[in-house]
Amino acid sequence: MLDKNFVRNHPDAVKEAVRVKGIDLDVDELIRLEEHNRGLQFQVDEAQRQRKSLSKEFAKADETRRAELRTQSSELDGALSELRAELSRAGAELRELLLLTPGIPWEGAPVGDDESANVVIRSWGKPPAFDFAVLDHVEIAERRGWAEFARARQVSGERAYTLNGDLLMLERALHSYALDLLRTKDFTPISVPSLVKEEALVGTGMFPKGRSETYELPAENLFLAGTAEVGLVGLHSGEILDKSRLPIRYAGISPCFRREIGSAGRDVRGLLRVHQFEKVEQFVICEADVEVSARWHQELLATAEQILQELGLAYEVVECATGDMGVGKFRMNDINTWIPSLETYRETHSCSTLHDWQARRAGLKYRDSDGTVRIAHTLNNTAVATPRLLAAVVENFQTADQKVRVPEVLRPYLGNRELL
Repeated sequence: MLDKNFVRNHPDAVKEAVRVKGIDLDVDELIRLEEHNRGLQFQVDEAQRQRKSLSKEFAKADETRRAELRTQSSELDGALSELRAELSRAGAELRELLLLTPGIPWEGAPVGDDESANVVIRSWGKPPAFDFAVLDHVEIAERRGWAEFARARQVSGERAYTLNGDLLMLERALHSYALDLLRTKDFTPISVPSLVKEEALVGTGMFPKGRSETYELPAENLFLAGTAEVGLVGLHSGEILDKSRLPIRYAGISPCFRREIGSAGRDVRGLLRVHQFEKVEQFVICEADVEVSARWHQELLATAEQILQELGLAYEVVECATGDMGVGKFRMNDINTWIPSLETYRETHSCSTLHDWQARRAGLKYRDSDGTVRIAHTLNNTAVATPRLLAAVVENFQTADQKVRVPEVLRPYLGNRELL
């Protein structure tokens, strides 16, 4: 959410962000409504001032004047009540529009409607060359008895799965490795709830736009979160942190749930696009400084690349286009990892800088060294998200006899086994 003063003072910048991000928002109507709210607030303040003035006069007035003042006060109370009701209604309407305002994108972001405008800025590693017929992860897992797909669908419907035996332990190894690595970088490992309130999703920026992708539990007025980021933002929602606590670095782990409406085709096979998954999320709250945010963006991105390099997986880093980066993002870089069965790269990580857009929605603030209360900056990036990354490991390290070579960094978590 943008500051309403920023919108009023920089309408052209906001209109351009609306255009390049493809947001359905009438900025002129937003500005008109903000002016209307300011006018109503002025009238409320003026009425309250008059009320105080009448109260002071009442204490000194004679009985005849007091009768007049009572009538004036009653009339003023009625007008004030109506003004407050109108201000509340108009304020709610203004907030709904402000929630739709997009973050101003980084000037280096490619301009385009969707991911087709994304630009690959670098790559690492070479896709493996196999001297045997490559199997996809589903075939390998089923031959090894490492997963159940048909039986899982009997329980949960489409895109359900189970992980069994060694494949489950390999998934656990990926998450343990990621958490251990992040601890060396002074991130605090933390588990967060997956059941969240609506205000947590609004505060994070997942709502209102992402409501259709989110599972709802109406009886409890709760939702299933699609990322640990929701819980991590919500933990400090409404707080004023001391600057000495910044940066706050979390390695959040949680089960995640997404409806994934509209996804179809070969890329949903097996473990590549599922409704329930596990993720370790890098999350940072830092001071409101553009240069500080930029440094953290590079560090989060570098950590994700380090993970893939240590796993030995070929990948490409993408600069995301304005229409693909999401409403609140200032900058977003995806990392796509090679999937042999698809003969292409698929997204496994997404690194985002949101400046104060997210923290403003959530009321996430800090007190600066001079005592000034400021809106914080937030950033996030995937560390490990399974089972998609798990599928990449299985396919890239498969052998001719349908075994899987264990990446060296994962072996300590699997009894130093080299093959599964």
